[in-house]
This record gives sequence, structure tokens and C-alpha cells, in this order.
Amino acid sequence: MRRLLFGLVTAKLALAQSLVLINATVVDGVGPARTGETILVENGRITAVGPNLPPPSGVTAINLEGRVVTPGLFDLHTHLPYSSVGGGRADWGKQIKAYLYSGITSVVDFGSYFEMFEPMRRLTSTGVIDGPRLTLASRITTPGGHGAEGGRGDFFSLEVLTPKQARAAVKKLAPSKPDVIKVFTDGWRYGAAADMTSMEEDTLKAICEEAHKIGIKVLTHTVTLEKAKIAVRAGVDALVHGIGDKPVDDEFIQLIKASHTVYTPTLAVYEPRRTLDWDSNLEAVLEGPSKEILRTMSRSGVISKARAARWKTMQANVATLYQAGVSIGVGTDAGVTGTYHGWATLRELKLIAATGIPMAAVLQSATSIPAKLLNLDKERGSIEPGKLADLVVFDKSPFDDPQNVDTVLRVFKAGVEVNRPLLAKDIASREITRIPSKPAQRKIDDFERKDGRTSIGTLRVNTTDPGHDHALMMFERTLRAPDNHAMTVLSKMTESQRPYIRLDLPLTPGAIEPADVSQFRGIAFAARGEGEYLLLVTTRTGRFEARFTASVKWMTVRIPFTQLEGKGPWTGKDATMVSLEVRRPEGEEAWFEVDDVNFY
Repeated sequence: MRRLLFGLVTAKLALAQSLVLINATVVDGVGPARTGETILVENGRITAVGPNLPPPSGVTAINLEGRVVTPGLFDLHTHLPYSSVGGGRADWGKQIKAYLYSGITSVVDFGSYFEMFEPMRRLTSTGVIDGPRLTLASRITTPGGHGAEGGRGDFFSLEVLTPKQARAAVKKLAPSKPDVIKVFTDGWRYGAAADMTSMEEDTLKAICEEAHKIGIKVLTHTVTLEKAKIAVRAGVDALVHGIGDKPVDDEFIQLIKASHTVYTPTLAVYEPRRTLDWDSNLEAVLEGPSKEILRTMSRSGVISKARAARWKTMQANVATLYQAGVSIGVGTDAGVTGTYHGWATLRELKLIAATGIPMAAVLQSATSIPAKLLNLDKERGSIEPGKLADLVVFDKSPFDDPQNVDTVLRVFKAGVEVNRPLLAKDIASREITRIPSKPAQRKIDDFERKDGRTSIGTLRVNTTDPGHDHALMMFERTLRAPDNHAMTVLSKMTESQRPYIRLDLPLTPGAIEPADVSQFRGIAFAARGEGEYLLLVTTRTGRFEARFTASVKWMTVRIPFTQLEGKGPWTGKDATMVSLEVRRPEGEEAWFEVDDVNFY
């Protein structure tokens, strides 16, 4: 009897994991579209594709007559932790849901750093947060280069100048297991601002060689023709921006064809839009507060001659390279203001099609080409037996009109249909994405660990005001007494407006998961310095602060949570970071020392 019951349960589970799609127009990501096809799925994987295939008994088939089915789409260039709406809330949980809603089942993220990798992977793979499959990147740039101006610490984008430093940087990043490495090699700022530094070819080549030794692909921020030639010669696997300064020439075409480098133009971030193209898809992928911001935002509708000319050059370059046989990939730079998560990927498909590239090739740019680039083609990027059943159903055929990519009707991830209405509801909610809290430990940091980590094992972070000209900060463990270390912080405010420096102590790795501090009443620490300072507590819904004054003599500072001021509710259940911040007038120097940071 027990065996019989077990067999019945097993049979029901097998049926529950079966999926049959019939009468579909299949764009398999490899060849031309085929009509009247059946797709069979078992246990999350495609088992058969072809006309008139018999479905397993007891499984209800989904009739897709007149509908187009493609593999799940890729976006090769996103910044998941960033809000794409200026002044909007950066809720990465909602932003990844926007991709899944839009049929993008695989994304490459350039907006996180290595401490964030494990919790992001775990929360998405276990279903705590619904989202696409993540490919996470570590970042390398040059001193004074693009990617280093965000004020997010020297760990976020490692800065290298020489080949020796480049090889050391890759080795330093390797233990965190990045899926890819992004290198900011080109400092051109489109003629709109002073150029930043660029990377020399031998330095970039050293990065590529070291990364390729351990099976990691290298993707680059490269936006000019000459720097693109350097990147291709150095051995990068993909350019994840389009060339906009001048038309591509024969030398570049021969280089990129010989190297099989993928060209990802990110037209969606460069498109000069005079007005906001509001549609039902954008309505679905923006959270409530972001919609309110956009609806009240005024737009001049003026496009400069330089930007218009650059746009034409970028469009022409995509068409020229495709005609020459270069592989084109889909990426957006989503997270940049105005390049909306999920929505921008579908926009990119339409923009690439507008350059004259056939729709079948455009769909390959979002499926099989990125899968092969990322060494994921054994499992993704095409509709073939053995592949993961990540599938997108379009209500209207993109072959009839490229605008029909906006008609995503159904999305499947590993053969399970995504509840798109529920995703839209979650995204629209004013509540932040729920992530279970972890209990906070009383001791935050006594600065005795010399590996750069707090007492709870999180990476200490040096943060400054953003911008190319930002405050300078040094922080180092120093002896306060025998066998007793403190943290010494030195800073110089530069001539930027409202400069600051901050020592961040994350309460969980990467500050992704919240910590529950509600069992405590406040924060205590030892400090000395000169003048006024700020204690900050960052939560998933806001930031709270309290001022304190320090002198040259060590003193104990106790700040109750009741003295913290800020916007939003204080629950104590969603804290992510404790920080000490220094604000001073432009050009001034400042210092402080801190020890024994604890909750009490």
C-alpha cells in the first residue's frame, strides 16, 4: 500500500511538472520560424519539439495557434540595484521582477559587488524573490576612470593602471566567483563632460588573459572606435556599448570578425526620446512612487545636434556590423535614468530591428547569441531537447511588426508559468519587496579583524560623495592600546558641492538582507575626533541619523534609536547598515577614530 501511494504521488508530481504547448509558431533561437509546432516539457526541461507530437496522457495541452514562442530573452547589460527613475527608490527585488514580467529570463548585472553575490543568488534561486537567472559581474577600471566615480568604495570597481596590477585584480576577484568581469576601458564622456581616463591595451590584455584562464568572460564599457579596436585586440568577449563617435571602418570590422567579439549597442540608453513613451508595459514594471515621479516630470523635448548625430552614427554602425557578419547582442544599460528595467529590453529589440536587421536575427541577439557568449548555451538560448524550458509567448507576431514584441502574453521559467499579474501587483505595491530579516548580533565591530571585515564578517566599506571630483578617504586599523585596535579615518574634502566621507559597517553581507535590531535600544561606540559627526542607520525603507560631537580624548557615545531622525517608519526590523559620516566644507581636512561599535 505504501508503495502504491508513493507511486500515485510521484505520478501526480510528474504530471504537475509536465507542459505541452501545441500549434505554436516556434522561433527556436537558431533557425527560421516554424509553424504548427508542439513543445513537450518534463521536469523543467524541453524533451521534444516538432509537429504533431503526442502529449503525455493526462496532460492538458495549451493551444498557442497564432502565437509565437521564443526562448526566454537575455539582457546583457543591466544595473539591478539602481532605480531607473531619478529620485525613485532602488528596490532591486521589484526591478528583477520587471524583467521576468517582460519575458527576460536571464540578465547580466553590472551594478552589484562581490559581497552581494551570494545573497542575491540565494534569494532568487530559492524563490524568496521571483526573478530571472542572474549573471553577476565584478568590475575593474582605471584610476580616474568611469566606474570609479560613484562614491562606492575602491572595492566596488578595482582600479588598475599596469598589467601587473591587472593580473592581481583578477586574482583578487576570483574567490568571490564572479560570472563575468566588466572592464571600464573608455573614458570618453560623449563630448558632454571632461573625459575620464582610459585603459591601455597591455593592461586590458592582462585582464583578459587572467580571466580566461579561469573560465571568466570579459565584457567592456567601450564607446569610441579607437578604444573598441584596442578592446578587441586585447581579447575581450563582448563590447557592451555601441560605438558613437564615428562610423566603424574596415580595420575594426576585420578585427571584430576575426575575434568573434559580440557587439552589444545598448541603443535603449542612447535613444534620444523627446517624450516619455508611456504604455501598458511601462505601467506594469514601475512601482507606484516611480510612476508618480514620472507623471509630474517635465520634459523639454529638445535634442542637441551632437546627440542626434551620435544616434545616427550608432544606428548605422549596428546595421553595418550586422551586414558584415558580426554577432549582435541585446543589452540596455537599464538602471540608468530613463532606461527602465524590463521595458528597455523589449525597446532594444525594436530599436535594433529599426536599423534594418531581420526580426529573426534580432530575436537571436536576445537568445542564442548571448547564451553562447556566456557559455550558457548548453542550457539556455534555444528551444531544443535538453534545454531549460525558459519560454516566452507573444500574442502577436513580431515578424508582422517589430512593435509586437510588446505583446508578451505568457512567460515560463523552467516549465512553470510565471504569474505575470501577481508580479505586476507586487511591483506596483508601495511596500518594499519583503526579504526575511536575520537576527542582529550585539557586537558590530571591534576592529580586531585585519582582513577588512567587521566582527560579524561583513566587508567594511569606504564611501564618499559621488563624482569625478569627490572627497578623498583613507581608513586603517591602528593600535589604540596593546592588543586593542581602533579604526582611524583620514579625509580631505575636495571642491565638489557638499562633500562627505563615510565608514559603512554592513549588518549582513552586501547589505542585501535586513537585520532585526528591535531587541536593542540603541548604538554605543568609543570615538575621538574634532568637531561634529553623524551616526547613520540605513534600513530597507529609509535612512536615519543622529549628530554627535567628538574631541581629542576618547569618549563613549550612546545614541538611543529614539534619537534617530529620518523619513519613513522605524521598526528596527529592517536595518542594513551602521555608518559614521563626516561632512565638512570644500577643501577642509577631517579625521576621526572609532572603536567597539555595539548595539545595546
